Amino acid sequence: MWHMADAAKDLASGTVGGAAQIIVGHPFDTIKVKLQSQPAPTLGQPPRYTGAIDAVKQTVAAEGPKGLYKGMGAPLATVAALNAVLFTVRGQMEGLLRSEPGVPLTISQQFVCGAGAGFAVSFLACPTELVKCRLQAQGALACASTTSSVVAAVKYGGPMDVARHVLRSEGGARGLFKGLFPTFAREIPGNATMFATYEAFKRFLADGSDTSSLGQGSLIMAGGVAGASFWAIVYPADVVKSVLQVDDYKNPKYRGSMDAFRKILKAEGVKGLYKGFGPAMGRSVFANAACFLAYEMTRSSLG
Repeated sequence: MWHMADAAKDLASGTVGGAAQIIVGHPFDTIKVKLQSQPAPTLGQPPRYTGAIDAVKQTVAAEGPKGLYKGMGAPLATVAALNAVLFTVRGQMEGLLRSEPGVPLTISQQFVCGAGAGFAVSFLACPTELVKCRLQAQGALACASTTSSVVAAVKYGGPMDVARHVLRSEGGARGLFKGLFPTFAREIPGNATMFATYEAFKRFLADGSDTSSLGQGSLIMAGGVAGASFWAIVYPADVVKSVLQVDDYKNPKYRGSMDAFRKILKAEGVKGLYKGFGPAMGRSVFANAACFLAYEMTRSSLG
């Protein structure tokens, strides 16, 4: 019976951790998506945002501070489900891989568990991200829409509105899974690396495989390093995912992931694949530190 209680505690802690992660991290995320989805500047024209700080200034000037929290509803509503899948699948895989009960997993086994969890969570993350990116980018897209298509000017009222629009006019349920391939390319290696790094760094700090005595500072540090490792590895996949998900359905700029990858590389070089990397890094360090700390604290308060 206690296994079930453990799973329930994991879920509760995961949800609190996830909520902390989103509240701390969402403003960074909005800036990241705006930088990723801004159109490449025409020759001789300055880009719409010169960088992260400029994007913050313009967003707050145009929409007030709440503009930084645009599109937070969808990830906040699904954070419980995302974490349930992530931690449950990872727990199940830990059980499968463990040689005998109570033996800590090796770092490479942690890597495999993270990869499996990343695969499973992609099916939830993809539609959530699509809704979120549309809401975050619509401020930027509406300004650009004078030159491009009229579709970009569609103002969504909120998450459900985006979902309805996609289901009705972008090919039904398939439309919500646009960008699934780059979501895999982000979540599978990303989560594998993140969970392995979290464990490895905790062991490094604890000088051995027993990490139960580590204090909050160490956990914050391990969480931050783990988050940074996630983005360092998979960032270009995230840029490709963002541009595909905000692409126009009727006259798309990109045929698919590889096409988007090639076109970004050709138009903007390697740095195009790292647009918004600064805020993403800032977010991952702060947000994952908040997530892992909230997770561990909730877990210990539940006994």
